[in-house]
Amino acid sequence: MNRIEFDIEPDILEAAIKVFAEEGFHKANLKTIAELSGISLAVIKSKLESKEAILNKIFENIWKQLFQQINILKDKAEISPIGKINILIDYFFDIFSNNPKLAVVFVNNQINIPKTYHQWIRYHDQFLQVGEKILRDGMDQGLFNKNINIKVFRYFLFGGIRYLLDTWAKNPHSLQSDMLRQNLKQIIKKGLME
Repeated sequence: MNRIEFDIEPDILEAAIKVFAEEGFHKANLKTIAELSGISLAVIKSKLESKEAILNKIFENIWKQLFQQINILKDKAEISPIGKINILIDYFFDIFSNNPKLAVVFVNNQINIPKTYHQWIRYHDQFLQVGEKILRDGMDQGLFNKNINIKVFRYFLFGGIRYLLDTWAKNPHSLQSDMLRQNLKQIIKKGLME
């Protein structure tokens, strides 16, 4: 069977993540991605057309996975909003814990995707809407401080996660992923509770 008959997109994305993380998006090129993936440049261009399209697909996969997980979580009445926040933090760290290079790409490259390639934004926005609902539920139940502005908290949370991911991804052995995750949970819970 010819290699083209298989789904080659994961191989392209895996190679692109490595190239984007090591060389940076602007220095990266499709030829290097083709060489690393073992897939011809022509096939890559026919499948994903450009490095911007590849980067968009990487972000779409991340945000789609996060949205699907949080969307299932939101309907679990047996889990408190506090538990849902803990699980949400775990989802974030789980995506990157075995792939520091993906964390580098996530932290450093969102601004490099032209607006014409923002297919991932719908998952991002849906993810944030569900996250805000979890926070509101916690406020309505008296578990979270009602004086916290949800938008401010959202920016604080994602800014903190991005910085922690960046620090960890650059040197995964200096900071343990599990330690970061547990400390972040404690800081967020103490900040949210009255």
